[in-house]
Amino acid sequence: MSEYSARDVEAVSVGLVRKHFYLFAENPEEALVLESGVKIGPVTVAYETYGELAPGRDNAVLVLHALSGDCHVAAGYHDQTDTIPGWWENMVGPGKGIDTDRYFVICASILGSCGGTTGPGATNPATGKPYGLDFPVVTVGDMVMTQQRLLTHLGITRLLAVIGGSLGGMQALEWSLRYPDQVAGVVALATTMRHSPLAIAFNEIARQAIMADPNWRQGHYYDGPKPATGLAVARMIGHVTYLSDEALRRKFGRRLQGKDKFSFQFNGDFQVESYLRHQGTKFVARFDANSFLYVTKAADYFDLEHWGGKGSAVEAFAAAQALFLVVSFTSDWLYPTYQSRELIRALKKNGRDVSFCELKADCGHDAFLLPNRRLSRLIANFLERIQRESQI
Repeated sequence: MSEYSARDVEAVSVGLVRKHFYLFAENPEEALVLESGVKIGPVTVAYETYGELAPGRDNAVLVLHALSGDCHVAAGYHDQTDTIPGWWENMVGPGKGIDTDRYFVICASILGSCGGTTGPGATNPATGKPYGLDFPVVTVGDMVMTQQRLLTHLGITRLLAVIGGSLGGMQALEWSLRYPDQVAGVVALATTMRHSPLAIAFNEIARQAIMADPNWRQGHYYDGPKPATGLAVARMIGHVTYLSDEALRRKFGRRLQGKDKFSFQFNGDFQVESYLRHQGTKFVARFDANSFLYVTKAADYFDLEHWGGKGSAVEAFAAAQALFLVVSFTSDWLYPTYQSRELIRALKKNGRDVSFCELKADCGHDAFLLPNRRLSRLIANFLERIQRESQI
């Protein structure tokens, strides 16, 4: 269960925030060269910032979002009618674990997603229509290269820390290898160095659900009905992997939804069925089916065991220079603790300074997103340590 009190979760807003857009690679010679060898441009990066950049530009923290997130990370609002909080409002803000009174926090929507950064739903300059499947397959490394272009634009040459959970944690680890001299600290939460066959299998089932929807039309559905059913099923599949047996038993058990006996039909008798259908419907309203395909494939391709042509994660992390904080959760069966321990061994064999904590939580993989006083303290203390010890 969460260790937070009611007082801790009071909304302390970062105030009025604005989504910014950075456009680069407008000229062919400036194109972003992806790991596949394909060149892409122009590229738009959507991002938000919170707090103030210090005169020495030494207090920047890059927060990296997971699969279904975007750049709206904190509890600010875009206008007076906006009531939707950021996806990590319990962690980012004044006086919180990532304190916006002390740090300049940046979060950018990832390449290939649908949060404002260029992805399959963006306009293909060659056709004037949405890319669809003409968009090149991207990797976690491509996402990080895009973020690095943004930071160069912002005049930030070194980050105090990169912080992310799940797919965001993969990006954080990628940062430590791709740009080792630009990162002082890495916080990797509920993440892995490479997907297990189980994780790849769930992603493939979800992708097949989308592609089996007759409205998908080989990815070129933007002028007609969305593949809503396929995307909703994909979300339902993914959502189950983010939870745990205990969380589902506690929240739903075998209770029926709005009835006291079975219907003997297929309309959804159980509360857990109704919950998953609701989650699928909500997701369709805010996410793009093609982006789901691209982002899950990027996660499946991620593999630090063979990063940069190396033969092992130990070899890959030889170049890392940052301090590391790695956190896993006891009930996370998507990226279980043994995978975090493999990461720690690779770091320690390179003499890296790494702190590790396995937090007790019964809510599954999503635990890193939920209010937790101990996690907040861990991150706050780690950032303070980096400020004391790093030479940015």
